Amino acid sequence: MLVLTRKLGEGIAVGDDIRVVVVEIRGNQVRLGIKAPPEMSVYREEVWVKIVSENRLAADFRPDQLQKVLKRGVVPRKAPEKEGRPVL
Repeated sequence: MLVLTRKLGEGIAVGDDIRVVVVEIRGNQVRLGIKAPPEMSVYREEVWVKIVSENRLAADFRPDQLQKVLKRGVVPRKAPEKEGRPVL
């Protein structure tokens, strides 16, 4: 792990396209600004951990589990239609 000391307004570059800047220091909290390309997602770590966890659960879903859900009467709703066409 790289550990750096930065002052207010100073930043670091990650590769060619990402820049992290210290925006504010208040007590024991530091606010960071992150500039990254729009196609790159940036998440707080606790949100990222939740996304990864949910993705793993979804990847473990088996077809026989879907059959059990459908037998319970839980059926996906049909999209509403407007003038004979689905509303998106």
